[in-house]
Amino acid sequence: MTDSTKKPNTGSTMSTGAPAPSDRNSLSIGANGPIMLHDVHFLEQMAHFNREKVPERQPHAKGAGAFGVFETTEDVSAYTKAALFQKGCQTEMLARFSTVAGEMGSPDTWRDVRGFSLKFYTSEGNYDLVGNNTPIFFVRDPMKFPHFIRSQKRLPDSGLRDNHMQWDFWTNNPESAHQVTYLMGDRGLPRTWRHMNGYGSHTYMWINAAGERFWVKYHFHTEQGMEFFTNAEAADMAGKDADYHRRDLFEAIGRGEHPSWTLSVQVMPYAEAAGYRFNPFDLTKIWPHKDYPLIKVGRMTLNRNPENFFAQIEQAAFSPGNTVPGIGLSPDKMLLGRAFAYNDAQRNRIGTNFHQLPVNRPKVPVNTYMFDGQMTYEHSGNAPVYVPNSGDRSWADNTGRMEDGWEADGEMVRSAYTLHPEDDDFGQPGTMVREVFDDAQRERLVEQVAGSLLGGVRSPVLERALDYWKSIDAEVGRRIEEKVRSGSAPEPAEGMGEA
Repeated sequence: MTDSTKKPNTGSTMSTGAPAPSDRNSLSIGANGPIMLHDVHFLEQMAHFNREKVPERQPHAKGAGAFGVFETTEDVSAYTKAALFQKGCQTEMLARFSTVAGEMGSPDTWRDVRGFSLKFYTSEGNYDLVGNNTPIFFVRDPMKFPHFIRSQKRLPDSGLRDNHMQWDFWTNNPESAHQVTYLMGDRGLPRTWRHMNGYGSHTYMWINAAGERFWVKYHFHTEQGMEFFTNAEAADMAGKDADYHRRDLFEAIGRGEHPSWTLSVQVMPYAEAAGYRFNPFDLTKIWPHKDYPLIKVGRMTLNRNPENFFAQIEQAAFSPGNTVPGIGLSPDKMLLGRAFAYNDAQRNRIGTNFHQLPVNRPKVPVNTYMFDGQMTYEHSGNAPVYVPNSGDRSWADNTGRMEDGWEADGEMVRSAYTLHPEDDDFGQPGTMVREVFDDAQRERLVEQVAGSLLGGVRSPVLERALDYWKSIDAEVGRRIEEKVRSGSAPEPAEGMGEA
């Protein structure tokens, strides 16, 4: 099974009516290079997507969180000079957990990916790590992200959620197979937020004091142990308590049962990325631990509930573009797209000066040349508001090589990444099904997928979905098709696994 490459009879247009250059790929320097700021179509798509609905978040609308502390317990200074990751450092932080597709009032226990967003109030400024409870994602190019989210939402005529729509998107984008396999497995229904892992998901850069660069992936492993709901338990809880996960976290912290996670990282030497067997910047791929073992960093503990949910959780604003010295981005196209989109979405959702709100304000002095706008609270008095100036107000003037940069060369193209030796869309999900899942987990996977496909998925999407699963694993695909053809699968749990 290959990606859908058939061109439509008529292309789409930009809002001006001019032909759109591509709805599949963003513009980058070479297939592996950074995406371009002058990709007007992508920026227009994202800027409009960020403003489609007001006031709740587009994805991750339903969620809650708590404050806590991160302590670095190990010496990882060989890899990063970031202050918060120096041994013995304790950093105040905020965590927000969420579902991706559900609206504000949706049940916590629907089958869905869970957001795992962290804000560290470091001595060098705020650092945000915005991930999920899975180490991969559905798409690898940010141009597809608005389309993916819409496919998980509601139909334009009935306003109802729809299995056919989501499977149409997934099967037309087989890069989704790895994340869909996660979603349809046990991890699609965590019992509580306290009993799930979290991941940075993207590849990031770490830079040490000597200027050496490394590629890293973040893994937060729950110290409570991983626990999951069955479909029946999740459906029952959705009816009994739609806010079950929010209630569980708040009440556990209130009882003094402070949940904690161990942070470990995978570290890849900078030069090894080019020849690695998988593209290390493709968000639909993992780095096997046998290639890059986990290195322990420290411990995150949530120990304080919010005093006001709206002020401290609903107004909390996260962006993976918020980094500090010693930490940088990577050529991961999804990460680069998010670095723009998240803060832009916050400007629409909670205002131009969202960064001045107490929950978002850093714990260090701020000297920014962003001025005025609605709800301005912080200001620079009568100091110069331009650069360069002849007053005594400082400004940034770094030139030349950036310590957190990387090399890029090539034509401007709209293309997926160049392939590494073992890159394909179905290899890693197939390995997960055969080597990570046990027999009982494979049986539950078959039941969940078959039930979802029987929930209104029609031809030709149904046939594509059956081929999709046979491409992941022939035996699992055969068993799914057998149940679908016989109509014997149970109904799936509500949510993105159901719709």
